[in-house]
Amino acid sequence: MSRASLNSKCRLCRAQGNKLYLKGARCFGGKCPIDKKGAVPPGMHGLKRRSRVTDFGVQLKAKQKAKRIYGVNETQFRNYYLSAKKLKGLLGDNLLVLLEKRLDNVLYLAGLTLSRTHSKQLISHGHVLVNGKRLSISSYSVKIDDQVVLDEKTINKQKDLLRIDEKGFNPPLWLDVDKKDYSAKVLSDPKREQFDQDIDVNLIIEYYSR
Repeated sequence: MSRASLNSKCRLCRAQGNKLYLKGARCFGGKCPIDKKGAVPPGMHGLKRRSRVTDFGVQLKAKQKAKRIYGVNETQFRNYYLSAKKLKGLLGDNLLVLLEKRLDNVLYLAGLTLSRTHSKQLISHGHVLVNGKRLSISSYSVKIDDQVVLDEKTINKQKDLLRIDEKGFNPPLWLDVDKKDYSAKVLSDPKREQFDQDIDVNLIIEYYSR
């Protein structure tokens, strides 16, 4: 990942006002701008640009945060929201479940990549297999019993460098991760209490309900 790309991700976190962990393990290091200087808005004027935030602004910020965390564009995110409305259960929970089940997100949660951006790169280059078949679609929604694995070339090249190799790494309970084979099996749909993201779905619902 280029330095320019890394810096652009830092700007997104600073604009959001908190860490979004877009750079994966790098966000836990001592060089994180937010850890060093706080969540100072990007740009030469920094804190001087702060103004009163409206209700719409708060709702928009919550939506933008979720979009940035999962790495989806506006059209994709709205389509996820519309799909969530058609499902039984709570709208907010349905929305997060749909986002959590994205293939790129599953790879990251299973520790098979360094970040969701890294997941997208591996998927687009055909280095990820689902049930033995290569998939190049990051938005693929995993299903129960799906088996996700990195190809042998990627394992040999990045072995011992991924999150799965970190001491104390623990995947979510809805994924069965095999650290030996660098694979993950989907045991169930994710549950609300298992989400590791601080996303206010109520604000997102309010945004789309205007």
